[in-house]
Amino acid sequence: KLGTATTLVINNWETAKECYTTNDIAVSFRPNLVAFEHMTYNHAMVGFAPYGPFWREMRKIVTLSFLSNHRIDLLTHVRVSEVQTSIRELFSSWKNKKDEKGYLLVEMKKWFHELAFNTVLQMVAGKRYFGESVMVKEEEANRCLNALRDYMRLIGVFPIADAVPFLRLFDFGGHEKNMKENFKELDGVVTEWLDEHKKKRVDDKSKKDQDFMDVMLSTIDGTNIHGFDSDTVIKATALV
Repeated sequence: KLGTATTLVINNWETAKECYTTNDIAVSFRPNLVAFEHMTYNHAMVGFAPYGPFWREMRKIVTLSFLSNHRIDLLTHVRVSEVQTSIRELFSSWKNKKDEKGYLLVEMKKWFHELAFNTVLQMVAGKRYFGESVMVKEEEANRCLNALRDYMRLIGVFPIADAVPFLRLFDFGGHEKNMKENFKELDGVVTEWLDEHKKKRVDDKSKKDQDFMDVMLSTIDGTNIHGFDSDTVIKATALV
């Protein structure tokens, strides 16, 4: 046992194969962890949702509408454009800040991090937070980045309450409190993205899908999926 939870430890490939073939449904359920309750819209994120009608429906929607080869191909220009823009900005920075020997010290780890972050964010929400041509305030960018960084850290925390549920009342280490505060902040960021997309769709009569949030609004806006409203599902899927 792991605390009060019955735990199965697999130490050979034959048993692992049996678990994921013959008994795959039996092991497809996600544990009801504290982090999943507070940081996944109460299991609305498809990656953390328990196996069942909602998970099957969301898997179908995500696979066919959001992550199909056709949809990925339609967003190729975003990836190409972001790489080109980042390289142009790097060249511009070298041109304006190089020393007398023609050199400029650049932290490439930071550059690649910002490139990847901008690319993903452009595909998901149509936003760009880093670089010379950004259209958002630095405060907004830092707010999003800090919230996501804390989210990735907290989602992997294993509070003692996950092993011994009756100790949850005491919240040793303050992990549950931190999870609630962080997700409130992150939800505020994603809600702003969603509101901007809804407003844009009202103003833009063509309603052309530009990013994943546009596609999700076109696909499930106004529907209820096994107890979850469309706004919750869209925000949860965007964060996956």
